[in-house]
Amino acid sequence: MWLARIDNKIAELQRREAEREHGRRVRAATPEWIVQLGIGTGRPPVQVHAGDCYAAGSRRRAINRDEARQLLASGLPACPHCQPDIDLRILD
Repeated sequence: MWLARIDNKIAELQRREAEREHGRRVRAATPEWIVQLGIGTGRPPVQVHAGDCYAAGSRRRAINRDEARQLLASGLPACPHCQPDIDLRILD
């Protein structure tokens, strides 16, 4: 009886670990740059962030390096926490 319980527990733990590993493999890669979007009609861009910035809001979309540079050059503010303007070499 105890041996069956131990075997079931081991099988359950192995299944959980396999699920975690599968989740790690299929998870989307973190984008290099993101733009935070505002509220309202058209959801205008609000700030440019590095892809792993903790301060980016939930309304965002991934952008490439050129688009991030273009948005910063056009006057869109950079996040003061991750400072993408420094990484992209955009000087005021």
